[in-house]
Amino acid sequence: HSQLVESGGGLVNAGGSLTLSCTDRKDSLNYDDVGWFRQAPGKEREGISYISEDGEKKIYADSVKARFTISRNNNWNMVYLHLNDLEPQDTAVYFCARNRDGTIINPLSPSDYDTWGLGTQVTVSS
Repeated sequence: HSQLVESGGGLVNAGGSLTLSCTDRKDSLNYDDVGWFRQAPGKEREGISYISEDGEKKIYADSVKARFTISRNNNWNMVYLHLNDLEPQDTAVYFCARNRDGTIINPLSPSDYDTWGLGTQVTVSS
């Protein structure tokens, strides 16, 4: 079984930074692609970043490109999302998700992932 857990969210001023972490408490993430998503109140879940199982391929949504950086440490069973130059419109619940069957077609599409964490809240004040 899998239990994805996100951490690192919080309240930050505009222009500030946060680092979000994602791990699985019951299973290894090392062989799976991982995505980060966010969902603001009243909006659809948005794919913002993806990293391949070996960390070689990384994808970013245009809305976060050049501000957010995804990374992973397979020795520690961790995937990170570094959020820089935060803006109030970045306020959302941030989720990590894994694809366990290796059939990702659209890395930023929520439908390509089968296991999700409960999310961590990021609030950016202006």
